[in-house]
Amino acid sequence: MPWFERDSSPAPWSELCGECERGQVISGGASRDPVLRAQVARAWALLLPRSDEVADAISDRLFEEDVEGYERLTPELRVEVRQSTRVHLRRGLEVLAEEDVAGGATVELWRETGRTRARQGVPMELVLNAYTMGSRVLWQALIETAADTAISETVLIEAGQAVWAALDVQYAVMIDGYREESRRLRRRDLQRQQSTLDALVAGRGGDPEFGAEVRTVLGLGVDAAIACVVALYDGALDEPLTAADDQLARLGVTSFWHVRTGVYFGLLAGPVLREPALVELFSSHARGRVGVAASPDGLAGFATAFQLATRAAETLPRGERRVVSVSDRLPEVLLAGSPEVLPLLRSQTLDPLLAQPEHHRRTLLRTLAAVLRHDGSAKHAAEELYCHRNTVIYRTKQIEQLTGCTLTDPRDKLMLELALMTVEPDPGRAEET
Repeated sequence: MPWFERDSSPAPWSELCGECERGQVISGGASRDPVLRAQVARAWALLLPRSDEVADAISDRLFEEDVEGYERLTPELRVEVRQSTRVHLRRGLEVLAEEDVAGGATVELWRETGRTRARQGVPMELVLNAYTMGSRVLWQALIETAADTAISETVLIEAGQAVWAALDVQYAVMIDGYREESRRLRRRDLQRQQSTLDALVAGRGGDPEFGAEVRTVLGLGVDAAIACVVALYDGALDEPLTAADDQLARLGVTSFWHVRTGVYFGLLAGPVLREPALVELFSSHARGRVGVAASPDGLAGFATAFQLATRAAETLPRGERRVVSVSDRLPEVLLAGSPEVLPLLRSQTLDPLLAQPEHHRRTLLRTLAAVLRHDGSAKHAAEELYCHRNTVIYRTKQIEQLTGCTLTDPRDKLMLELALMTVEPDPGRAEET
């Protein structure tokens, strides 16, 4: 018989299944009268010679009334459904007729059918329709038999109660098997996804043979538009990035997520994945430091995108809730990727300035940042700092004397800008005078 899922609490199902395995529910009828029970069993036994005929009628009705659903199944699966219906109907009739010689094996057959249908990917809607149809055809066959034999109305009513109780238990057993297998398949698929993501991070995206596996596991082609999002776990922070699946789905973006070596990352695939748009999308979901990087080379470049997104996130100060793209943090990423260069860079630029007393040091750093932001304009820097233009000029001379750099020299300006990034993320845009 087919199978379907019911919306019921687990307790009644477990009770029914337990009674089924003890043979207390689905054999004969519901009556405690042994005579009536025996009559009901004999009524069901009359259908045993027609078992295959009734089962084929059920299969034919299923294929006719749900053409679209069953057309999606392979010819082999259609044959298997017909054969399975025969086996299950006969076993069910043997139980109802109290001629079941298989005992607990019948229950296991129902459970295994549920597992099999889950593996075959048969939709639950199709399962529901199949059960409804099977119950109706079986009951109609019993009514037709009653009309041609001396089955009393009392026996027929009792037999009806028995068939619905039997089917109820059968459904429950199969559903348990279906759900159990579905959970196992989901765990397996999740493990395969995570293993695939780990392999992509390790740099296997350019391997043609592995590309075929990616298509199977993730459903992505080698030429898919790809981006990576990385969120860092900082200390006691539970979730550095909340789910944005609904927004991504509306944009036609598929996402796969995984945790690896202290970071939470996602592979995004969609028609167009631009870093600024992704930064805007994830900004409301950030609970920590988050980096974004597109992969111009698709899956082959995902490992690089992962590294760049991670480095972009690492350029943010700990505890900050912010999303940045690697394109917007290229200088910081370059510096972070060469930590041995930082002491040399500072020694040739900012070290003398950093050695000044705290208040003076901060004043000069803020002035330097403002002058660099305004391309050396003392007037505009003074407006930002709320001080006089001559004050900015005086401080600029101090900075040049201390650092040995000239703020009108392009190379010196670049060196100072890079060095300033290694000292404070943002020295500030205002200064008390």
